[in-house]
Amino acid sequence: MSKRDDLDKNLGEDRAIPRRDFIQGALVGAATALSGPMLKAYAADAADVGAGAQGVAGYYPPLLTGMRGSHPGSFENAHALRDGRKPETGTVVDGVYDLVVVGGGISGLSAAYFYRAQASKGARILVLDNHDDFGGHAKRNEFQIGGRTLLRNGGTLEIDSPRPYDAAAAGLIKELGIDVAALRKKVEHLKFYSEHGLQRGLFFDKETFGADKLVVGAGVIRASKLLEDSPFSAQAREDYARLNEGMVDYMPGLSSDEKKHRLAKISYRDFLRDVAKVDPAVIAFYQPHSHGEWAVGIDAVSALDVWAFDFPGFQGMKLAHGAIAEMGYTPAGYASTGGSETLHFPDGNATIARLLVRSLVPGAVPGRTAEDVVTARVDYSRLDRPDSQVRVRLNSTVVRAVNVGDLASAREVAITYIRDGKTFNVRARNCVLAGYNAMIPYLCPELPEKQKEALHEAVKSPLVYTTVALRNWQAFKKLGIADVYAPGSYHSGLGLNPKVDIGDYRSPSSPDDPILIHMTRVPTRPGLTEHEQNKVGRAELLATTFATFERNIRDQLARTLVEGGFDPARDIEAITVNRWPHGYAAEFNPLFEPVLPLAEQPQVIARAKFGRIAIANSDAGAAAYTDSAIDQAHRAVGELLQP
Repeated sequence: MSKRDDLDKNLGEDRAIPRRDFIQGALVGAATALSGPMLKAYAADAADVGAGAQGVAGYYPPLLTGMRGSHPGSFENAHALRDGRKPETGTVVDGVYDLVVVGGGISGLSAAYFYRAQASKGARILVLDNHDDFGGHAKRNEFQIGGRTLLRNGGTLEIDSPRPYDAAAAGLIKELGIDVAALRKKVEHLKFYSEHGLQRGLFFDKETFGADKLVVGAGVIRASKLLEDSPFSAQAREDYARLNEGMVDYMPGLSSDEKKHRLAKISYRDFLRDVAKVDPAVIAFYQPHSHGEWAVGIDAVSALDVWAFDFPGFQGMKLAHGAIAEMGYTPAGYASTGGSETLHFPDGNATIARLLVRSLVPGAVPGRTAEDVVTARVDYSRLDRPDSQVRVRLNSTVVRAVNVGDLASAREVAITYIRDGKTFNVRARNCVLAGYNAMIPYLCPELPEKQKEALHEAVKSPLVYTTVALRNWQAFKKLGIADVYAPGSYHSGLGLNPKVDIGDYRSPSSPDDPILIHMTRVPTRPGLTEHEQNKVGRAELLATTFATFERNIRDQLARTLVEGGFDPARDIEAITVNRWPHGYAAEFNPLFEPVLPLAEQPQVIARAKFGRIAIANSDAGAAAYTDSAIDQAHRAVGELLQP
């Protein structure tokens, strides 16, 4: 046996854990031995379950592990269309709908909701989605471990926005039965881990910093003391302390406005290197610090934008409160308003998607409240029944949407989609495209060139949300950590699942309980523009196998938690990799884009109504938030229903 084989065995890669994936539309078992409660998601034999499986009893995608997010089978037909394959002539099905929505994420489901509310409760609506589950980025990861149900968001984290929700989005949330402020107070236990003595850790890896070292106490211990036992040199520790604690004005003699305009035109990396003049190790430490908000490193985010998130180095510069035009959507919003109210459900905003489906397809999601929906078992077989006014059809990739007849007088849209290797056609009096902007020019080749160019400018950010099920969290307790920032590691951050108790759902309370941890990875290529990094990162992400993810996950957890007695071969129960090649919606980046009047901004040009086709998604709002997805759905439906 080779040294590599020995290492793989020590990490537990030879251990059979539940790891089911959809591969090219067929459900297969990827591990050599698959057993246990997680695999009881399907009553049917794997050989009998195909892309049209949602009608089969027991179909329940949230329990699938392995490669999720943009899972195999969800994107290949779209990529073939992008690469020049022309759609085939398909079979006409279902008669004429009042509305067909392309995309079953929160924006698409909201469009169906608003259409029923504004047009008619009796409207016939079809929602088509290329994934095996509804919700889009609002993905639910569900596990059955040790007799417990454990939930985690595989995508959209929570109700949160840089600005308060407007009337449309806030109204929908309220109509779904969500009282954000009251529920947050009732169900979230924000101090649970700190009250149990757990703090934030920093992990320095030997490849980047010269030695593996876990430092505990970030945010609690003063910066000048925190890194005394880290691999940082004396100069790096001094610069880190100065950056975090020093009251230095790095641009003396300039007004606040003058400083802001300068900071808007340099990256935070360049600010650290050329203005604050910190040690290169400090720059390496902060390089992925922006991954969570921007899904790109500090080389591609302006210094002014990170100032709005309290990155260090600005505390002595006397910058006035508020935003300027040369700021991105997210930092400008938080700097101006402080942001919206927030609320985290155990499965993230998948709860919102479930509530929308409950409203649209009565009987598919049992229960009556925003609390009981968290543990409700969705009956997927009820989503696409002929007798339903609203139907949600999964595993269906739309490849064409065209106005029938002359654009000015068109009364119908013809939609072509592929499901289970077969091509189908359906017609509707109205159509909302609620998928990714960049795919729309391929679906609607008749669009004006200027609009197609604007649609292509929405280059989404790739990212990975990994969920790992552990048999317990004793190692975290022994080490005194709840989460870890790991700037040089494969995943730049990891942490214990937030403590949220809602309805019948109870989060783990004891370190002996099984628990989920969340890990975040963003593939980047520092030195390129933001969008070029997105493209390179997307290609890397699509080429990365689950085996590569698994090995890096096991290695990182073993090294980070070794002093707590963690054994990846023993302690890891399951792994879900939520791969999002097209993640965050593209927002304005002042480093690479000019400030434009609203009417000239690409997202406004891109979302123009085209005959009986309207466009809704977070791309259309150039804002990677749930309220943006809802607002754009409201606008799109309003455009279609205008007299």
